[in-house]
Amino acid sequence: MSNENIIPNFSDEAEQDELNRTLAEALAPINPPPRLQESMRAGLMGRVSRSLSDHAGLLTVRLKQGTWQTLNKGIRYKPLWTAPQGNSVLIEMEAGATLPPHRHHWMEEGIVLRGGLQMGGLDLGPLDYHLAMAGSRHDTLRSRQGVLAFLRGTSLGDRSEVMRELLGGLSPFGNDSCQTIHTSKEAGWVTVIDGVERLELWSDGVLSSRFYRLQPGAKVPGHVHPRDEECMMLDGELFIGDILLRKSDYQLAPVGSQHGEAYTDVGATLFVRG
Repeated sequence: MSNENIIPNFSDEAEQDELNRTLAEALAPINPPPRLQESMRAGLMGRVSRSLSDHAGLLTVRLKQGTWQTLNKGIRYKPLWTAPQGNSVLIEMEAGATLPPHRHHWMEEGIVLRGGLQMGGLDLGPLDYHLAMAGSRHDTLRSRQGVLAFLRGTSLGDRSEVMRELLGGLSPFGNDSCQTIHTSKEAGWVTVIDGVERLELWSDGVLSSRFYRLQPGAKVPGHVHPRDEECMMLDGELFIGDILLRKSDYQLAPVGSQHGEAYTDVGATLFVRG
């Protein structure tokens, strides 16, 4: 073996050091005149102030924020919002975990965010939607593979209501009105504006629950909320004004609050109720 193959090339290293010094000098910080610094600072603080004002009242809960509470072995939940007719939570079940039969006090909506959930002969996968009307009964719920799901209208977080639902589940009789929508099926999506599609899930004529699917580059104009509006990010990323929402992030926009223009670089799918 030739020695020249193992002797470092000091010439190249010296040239790289010289290049690094040259670049470092060119990247030296520039100190603007004091008057320009103050003008830039005032502009930045003004932007911050306007952003805070524009987003006043919005409640945003990131996936990694909030406090998880243990419900049972292998099951925990995280409160998102306490509402007059049932709470909004994230619930996580380990593989093999089960929930006992129960009867719903309020209309409950559930969306699988990852993993899977089984209810009798029903098998729910990612982004599948399930609606259980008030008074309906669920038999034992289980997850073979583990699951993270969003629930709206649940009694979780209210101990007395949880006990009431469990006692109601002891009787197999009564209303079992439920509805399931598998979003993997393309049927039902309609275009509302350029790059934005909507899938109707439920409505009573005043409130509605919908999925929205935005293509990369899509925009939705800013608007004021005439009633409380909940948003759960199901996939992708979405800027709402200056707020960036990612998968499994939750946002509540109370009545009277406003949203800035919504925009996505990479595309987004979200659940909206309001």
